[in-house]
Amino acid sequence: MSGTGLLASIEGVGFWAPGLPSFEAMRAFARGGAIDASAPRRPMPQLLPPNERRRAPDSVAVALVVAQQACIQAGRDPATLPSVFASTHGDLGITDYLCATLASDARALSPTRFHNSVHNAAAGYWTIGTGCHAPSTAISSFDASFAQGLLEALVQLRTGAQAVLLVAYDAPSAGPLAAVSRSEGLLGAALLLSTAPSHRHAQLRATLVDAAAPAPRGILAEQLGANAMAPMLPLFHALATGGDLVSLHAGPTQALRVEFAHA
Repeated sequence: MSGTGLLASIEGVGFWAPGLPSFEAMRAFARGGAIDASAPRRPMPQLLPPNERRRAPDSVAVALVVAQQACIQAGRDPATLPSVFASTHGDLGITDYLCATLASDARALSPTRFHNSVHNAAAGYWTIGTGCHAPSTAISSFDASFAQGLLEALVQLRTGAQAVLLVAYDAPSAGPLAAVSRSEGLLGAALLLSTAPSHRHAQLRATLVDAAAPAPRGILAEQLGANAMAPMLPLFHALATGGDLVSLHAGPTQALRVEFAHA
């Protein structure tokens, strides 16, 4: 691909949603297939010990599962990769629990749930679980979080990183916060991006433009559009169906224009 913009090869893709526990399952669904009713109801990250796996909140679990999927597909060692984790507000279910408990009985606050409330909780679990000492970034930019996370990963590639793992995820919101930031269900996806040109991998070029991105449309948006990370769905729909251009919401007056060249 030639021209201006930030370039990357897509070496690996991860995806998890209820009934769509992998990129392959999502791709089949986007091409007219069905939801897998027998799929696990909760993501189970295998890189964590069993006790940690059970204690990790769903937001962390989905982030780790899709991150590991992308690394496995790319054949990359996760311990060597810088990473960018993007989430609209982190885990709003835990935030609602903290606020309600502090208001009713502050001494009953769970140290574990407090530990899991920070925005970089998923990044922390990932780096500990994989033994990764490379830099990790946690990003929140409301409904532009995915586009800004992708932009951050691409800038890291432009400025010297050979490969970057991008992970995006959101869990259901709860309580009064649900009126401020609506999110339903559980959704996560990951991209393993690199500077290595290859005819085996899809390529993307992203350009930040002054424009309004259209609302997500299509079968993925119909199924998963109530989740706060739904603005990323046009990109994954394009990867699944061979689309060549999407526009992602990147802020009140900006869009991230992403062009694809498929392998």
